[in-house]
Amino acid sequence: MRLFFGLVLGTFLLVVAISFKSFPTYATSNPTQDYAQYLWEVHHQERPEPTGILTQLPAKDDVVTEEMVSYGNLGGKPINGYLASPTKSDRPLPGIIIIHEWWGLNDNIKAMTRQIAAQGYNALAVDLYEGEFADTPEKARELVTNAQNNSDRLKQNLTLAYQYLEQRQKSPKIASLGWCFGGSWSLKTALLFPDQLDATVIYYGGELETNPEVLKPLQMPILGIFGELDQRPSPETVKSFETALKSLNKQAEIYIYSNADHAFANPSGQRYNPEAAMDAWEKTLQFLSKYLN
Repeated sequence: MRLFFGLVLGTFLLVVAISFKSFPTYATSNPTQDYAQYLWEVHHQERPEPTGILTQLPAKDDVVTEEMVSYGNLGGKPINGYLASPTKSDRPLPGIIIIHEWWGLNDNIKAMTRQIAAQGYNALAVDLYEGEFADTPEKARELVTNAQNNSDRLKQNLTLAYQYLEQRQKSPKIASLGWCFGGSWSLKTALLFPDQLDATVIYYGGELETNPEVLKPLQMPILGIFGELDQRPSPETVKSFETALKSLNKQAEIYIYSNADHAFANPSGQRYNPEAAMDAWEKTLQFLSKYLN
């Protein structure tokens, strides 16, 4: 995709117009709307339909148990998430905060959560939309915009998830992992717990932080998975992110997959790249095993 910038000055008003090859042009006036609009451009012809991933092992009653749990309370409202754990364990297990894509906590995310849990983790899929999820791109755009406009509440939500795994599940180590919108919030979770989180995994999070001063507090190893054809984040932004981390001597593994676009690891999307997705998944499991076990 090509990204063109047109800059129009008006009285105290700056409008940035973003257009993509084969897509119509839209104008936005703030970063939150801009990010939500980019996600809509990427996904507007898709639907979050369950895929074959749901038929893969582990099944719910096979090697993992699963349940909806309340992992905290915000302003008198219980916050519910999806917890999956191995059926048999003789010790407290490392915990992983799973952060959903812009569609929300749907069946595909629950399936991925079970697959992660089967590797020997307490996997908690959080719900940043607090009970809602999208079945159309228009609804997803609404939900992600509302969420981004209430970032403090999202931070509180993720803090509750960390505390749940640490205090209720007694997880000796905790990581974060997210895709797309959730990839951005996986990094933000790391920034919330810069010396407490034990690892973080970012799949094509469009809001990468590249300022070394902001990244400086991070103490955990970082795995970044990105696509060469993506424009949010673009390969240039990813490289700036990697350069900033390396300048700070951070433990970081950053991969940009050739001929892979945004959301290339989502089997329900039109940009699914099975070869890149499989390789990224293997790298993810190896990374988590290395730093959590």
